[in-house]
Amino acid sequence: MDTSWRKPAAFSAAVLFGLGLVLLNSTSSVRALKDWAPNRIDIDLQPTQKAELQSVHDMLKNKKGLEKLQDIYSPFQLPEVLTYRTKDCGLENAWYQRENGKPIITLCYELLDHIMKTVPKGDSPTGVSQDDAKIGQFFWFASHETGHAMFDIFDLPIWGHEEDAADGFAGFILLHLGKDESQRMIKGAAWQWKDYISDYRTNREVQIRLAGFSSNHGQPEQRFYDLMCMAYGAEPDKFANLTDEGYLPPTRAPSCKYEYRTLAYAFKRDIVPHLDYEMAKNIWDMEWLPDTSQMQRRPPVAAR
Repeated sequence: MDTSWRKPAAFSAAVLFGLGLVLLNSTSSVRALKDWAPNRIDIDLQPTQKAELQSVHDMLKNKKGLEKLQDIYSPFQLPEVLTYRTKDCGLENAWYQRENGKPIITLCYELLDHIMKTVPKGDSPTGVSQDDAKIGQFFWFASHETGHAMFDIFDLPIWGHEEDAADGFAGFILLHLGKDESQRMIKGAAWQWKDYISDYRTNREVQIRLAGFSSNHGQPEQRFYDLMCMAYGAEPDKFANLTDEGYLPPTRAPSCKYEYRTLAYAFKRDIVPHLDYEMAKNIWDMEWLPDTSQMQRRPPVAAR
C-alpha cells in the first residue's frame, strides 16, 4: 500500500535466533508436521460493486497488498490453504472464519476505505506519516485475523480472551518486521486509536457507554497501551520515546519487558514449530532483537 515498501523484514530475534531451533523438539503438543507444507497462502481480490470503493480496490491491486501478506506468511507450514480475501461487506470490519470448512480471512473494502480517510493529513506531531498509518493499520488488521486463523489451524489452547491473544500475535509480527520498519509500523497501527486517547487527554468528562465493556474486544485505550507496552518491552532503547512523550505511563513501563518475554515464549513454543526455517531465512531480513532467553523471568514486585 506504499511505494516505499520493501520486502518484509524478520520477526526474527524471538523467532529465528535462539528460539526456533531449540523448540523444534519441544514437548509442546503440536501435530506431526510431515503432511504440512509452506506456501499454502492464497489470495482473493474480489471486485467491488461500489464506485466509492473502486479506488481502494485498485490501490490494493496496484500496490500488491495481498501479495505482501502472502509473502510474509508463506513460511508457515499449514495442513490446508489459508485465503486472504477482500470484498464488499456493507460494514467496516475484518474477520476470520471457516467457509465450507476452508479457513478464510476477510478484509472489507469499507474498513480499508475508512483507513484511507482517517490517516493524518501530513506527518502527525508524533511523526506518523500517511504511509505509516495506511500500512501499519492494514497489516495490523490482517495480522490480528491471521492470529485467529493460526489459533484455529494449529488447534492452540488460549488462556484469556482470544481477541487479546490475536492482538498479541499481530503486535509481535509488526515488531519483528525489522529494526527500521518496526517503529513505523507500530506507530502506524496505533493511529487507529489516536482519537480515543486524545479524548481522554483533552476531556476528563468524556463518558463510555456501559455496553462497550461487554465486548469481547478490549477497549481501544487498553489495546493502545498494550501495543505500546509490547513495543517498549521488546526494545526499551528504541521505543524510549513512548515514555518520554507520555504514551506509556511510568506505572506500566516496569512490567513491559516481562510482558513481552511472556508473549515471545508463547510464540516460540506454539507457533515457531510450524515454521519452515530455511524458507524464513530466505524471505525475512535478519534484523535481531534482544535474545529473550536472557530477559528477567519475573516482573518487578511493584509491577505485579
